[in-house]
Amino acid sequence: MNWLLVSLGGAVGAPLRYLTDRAVQARHDTVFPWGTFTANVVGSLILGVLTGAALSGAAGADVQLLLGTGLCGALTTYSTFSVETLRLAEAGAAFFAAANVIVSIIAGLGALFLGLATAQAIFN
Repeated sequence: MNWLLVSLGGAVGAPLRYLTDRAVQARHDTVFPWGTFTANVVGSLILGVLTGAALSGAAGADVQLLLGTGLCGALTTYSTFSVETLRLAEAGAAFFAAANVIVSIIAGLGALFLGLATAQAIFN
């Protein structure tokens, strides 16, 4: 049963990541990978809310598998982030490569903590 929950979440998260990337990138004329950045930050926010809900007892193991492992696991993408950072560096856009690493980590952690705090405020 667990694999089915993860698969269902992933079946929603993967196309959502692709569509988010395409929609965001279409609005930005820059080499910076805004689409992947957006998907990763939104996924971090969702995972923060889910973690806060789980810590308060409002979200059980099935919800964590469906939304955390499945949806967020497929929505966020460390591999694409890595490849896009490497491509920026290889293209001579060292500033954008460094900015992608620094801003992605800060924004991702910030979104996670914001989601966690929001869930704790709601569920506690």
